[in-house]
Amino acid sequence: MSTNKHAVIRYQTLDKCFRNTGKRYFIEDLLEACNASLFEFDNTTEGIRKRQLYDDVRFMESAQGWSIPIEKIKDGKRVYYRYDDSSFSINNQPLNENEAEQIKSAMLVLRRFKGLPQFEWVNELLPKLDKTFNLSNQNNEIISFDTNEFLIGAEYISDLFTAIQNQQALEVSYQSFNSTVPQEITFHPYHLKQYNNRWFVFGKNDGYDNLTNLALDRIKQIDHASISFDNSQMLDFEEYFEDIIGVTKPTEAKASKILLKATTQLAPYIKTKPIHGSQKKVEETNNSCTFSIEVIPNYELNKMLLSFGSGIEVLEPKHLRLTIKKLLESSTDIYN
Repeated sequence: MSTNKHAVIRYQTLDKCFRNTGKRYFIEDLLEACNASLFEFDNTTEGIRKRQLYDDVRFMESAQGWSIPIEKIKDGKRVYYRYDDSSFSINNQPLNENEAEQIKSAMLVLRRFKGLPQFEWVNELLPKLDKTFNLSNQNNEIISFDTNEFLIGAEYISDLFTAIQNQQALEVSYQSFNSTVPQEITFHPYHLKQYNNRWFVFGKNDGYDNLTNLALDRIKQIDHASISFDNSQMLDFEEYFEDIIGVTKPTEAKASKILLKATTQLAPYIKTKPIHGSQKKVEETNNSCTFSIEVIPNYELNKMLLSFGSGIEVLEPKHLRLTIKKLLESSTDIYN
């Protein structure tokens, strides 16, 4: 159990002791109560000593804590502790500054999910948190995320998310951009991934032996399938995406070292936002910066390299250099 959880247990225990007017809690009694509560939640704990207990009380008295109204009453040579107002409790107090800042930070992260199916509750929760704890000091948003609330297919995220959780096979009506009519697919969903503001679902298509990915913006309808879930193509998706850019992974392809040369104008952007996690600087001169990545060449890599225009040159491998050259030539042809 983490130290933070232990601290919460101690603070709650001390709060109960300080509110109890039927018993006098000397420091030894407080220590015994705290250690008993800690052991109840974590029987491997060694408990705390008096120094930690004194630190806890000082924190609870401070403005960073709850500014508790503690009385230290002498009884002979000893002192017992209690609230001077028995109705006081740390659970009834407004958020302290640290707690408010933590909730504000959490709210900023939650805003990223606004508008997505399965996260409708975020739209209701944020205003309630804001009003309840009076967290906003300004009306303007201070952070924005690169999302598309009007993306076609986003309405299927909720159903796919639930199907993956419950290992439920689906009947999917899917129409690719190259087809004039939808295709009916029996699909076993494993993983959802977002790339370039589009969503994709990976899973087992009963019509194929290999892993299949479907773009959500091309899904027409989803229904539950009355068959057992097939997880024969399930894999570690973190490892699966490790050596590719985007979502396309050519069958049986292997990662290769790609050598790229960027102009001095583009180089700072490549350095601060690497094309891939494997990126390494090879050489830097006054006119250019050469670096390498190790990935499987695919459609998304080509599009990314083309997006840099004349700012980047593919040096190796030769087949990728020729591919990019042909794509650039075909682009210039339409302007002739």
